[in-house]
Amino acid sequence: MEAAEAELERRSKFLNSLIQKKKAITPIANTAQQQQQQYHDRLNIRVRAADMPLALQNRAFRCTRDTLDSMPGKLDSKRLALALKKMNLVVKEFDALYGPAWHCIVGTSFGSYVTHSLGGFLYFSVDKVYVLLFKTAVEPLEH
Repeated sequence: MEAAEAELERRSKFLNSLIQKKKAITPIANTAQQQQQQYHDRLNIRVRAADMPLALQNRAFRCTRDTLDSMPGKLDSKRLALALKKMNLVVKEFDALYGPAWHCIVGTSFGSYVTHSLGGFLYFSVDKVYVLLFKTAVEPLEH
């Protein structure tokens, strides 16, 4: 299990470095970074890779934390994913607020390879749960 976690961490760092290079993000002021880190620490969030505005990230963190806190007993990844989809907390809320085609994968261990829209990718962990939230492009149907 530790080898899998180490591999996941290695891949997450690699993916994040690719995203950062592509976007060529300018450094954020130290105080803003410190405030964001304090927010992450308070919610027990660890961002693995992100290509998403901070406001959307924070909304996803809050929704996920609230859902986890409302679930009594042992973590059930399938139940959490269903809750995030059905309870208007992450995917449906993002669909309504930021356009359709948001997807959410939740688990303690999973692999994925996804294509996402620019500014629509977030991979993070809360406690021991990993969440992959991403948006895909929606093409209109031609009749």
